[in-house]
Amino acid sequence: MLNAALLLVFPGAMALAASLDFFTMTIPNRLTIAFAVLFFPAAYFAGLAPAEIGMHVAAGGAMLVVSFAFFAFGWIGGGDAKFVAAVALWLGWSNLLEYALLFSILGGALTLIILSVRRYPLPFALSRADWAVRLHDSESGIPYGIALAVAGFMIYPATSWMDVFVR
Repeated sequence: MLNAALLLVFPGAMALAASLDFFTMTIPNRLTIAFAVLFFPAAYFAGLAPAEIGMHVAAGGAMLVVSFAFFAFGWIGGGDAKFVAAVALWLGWSNLLEYALLFSILGGALTLIILSVRRYPLPFALSRADWAVRLHDSESGIPYGIALAVAGFMIYPATSWMDVFVR
């Protein structure tokens, strides 16, 4: 039962981050912190050695530095920068490059789609929905958390978490 619960933490965080970013253009710090903190009991129950946990922490820290550089250039939002670091904490080095490549490609596609949709008037049926107006506004950003989450869903089956918790 515990294994099933721990197996669902990662996809649950992905789904929540994507939906919150889509509807509010925000990934709350509470979600990112809870997701990062839950890594440690999951690592314990998965039997990760302290050195392995340290490598995961190093991967998360490295991604935090890189993502905050992207934030400083205005390429991603602060919530996205923190969330991608928490994802990197869970993935460690073994899946991080593939994850980064996936979210970069998906994020670029998402950006192009949203920018092209913004060239057209918002349909009347959506004009009263705050999330649609915000998403359609050319002054607002791109909900990059969607790309981060979809890439996370794509990479998750290939992670060692599946080996540990699906036994």
